[in-house]
Amino acid sequence: MTIDLDSTAFFPALDTVRVFDVPLLRATHESLLGYGHPVFSYGDADVEIVTWPAAGWRSIDEGTGRGAITEGAFKVYREGDIMLGENHAVNGRYITGWFGDPAQATRTQQRVHSNAILTAEANYHPDSGQIFYPREAKAFVALLALPGDDITPQDFRAFYFDGSFGIHINSGVWHQPLYPVDAMITFDDKQGQVHACVSCDFLREFGGYLNVPLYAP
Repeated sequence: MTIDLDSTAFFPALDTVRVFDVPLLRATHESLLGYGHPVFSYGDADVEIVTWPAAGWRSIDEGTGRGAITEGAFKVYREGDIMLGENHAVNGRYITGWFGDPAQATRTQQRVHSNAILTAEANYHPDSGQIFYPREAKAFVALLALPGDDITPQDFRAFYFDGSFGIHINSGVWHQPLYPVDAMITFDDKQGQVHACVSCDFLREFGGYLNVPLYAP
């Protein structure tokens, strides 16, 4: 479930659903263990590519079952009260969250000043990890949860990055496109070309939105 940038779907008002506050941590080698690791040089960083799983007892032939790597700009930016994402590596365009009540949000007018953002979904990639490296030294927040399909809203954590380094998100780790603390950020993005996605719809499964803090802890 990825929310298309041009979606006209209705999202319920805050007073009709639950809101789950996500704990905020500062991103370090230690705090990111299991989720991924810091990236200090985009050009030197290798992205994790996972061999396609075997369907039965016969193994995947050596040298096969691994997708190619694709790269491109990943822009995340605010329009009105909505946060949008454009992943040029895979030609994806998404709604990634809302400031204030999603039922009242508009892309043509900014009405809400907030240091938190609401989101309705997250996903993971079983075929590869994903590298995000900021092109400018701008702070951002990564919403992450450890691998496993039986997740809950309480499993998610927000990690604050000061903009001096990026992140490699491990394969299988739940995430959203990373959120700028300011109005816009552009990352260099490196990931598997297959771009398989497994998604969780927080509204359908848990009856609410995740509330992600966008400030330094």
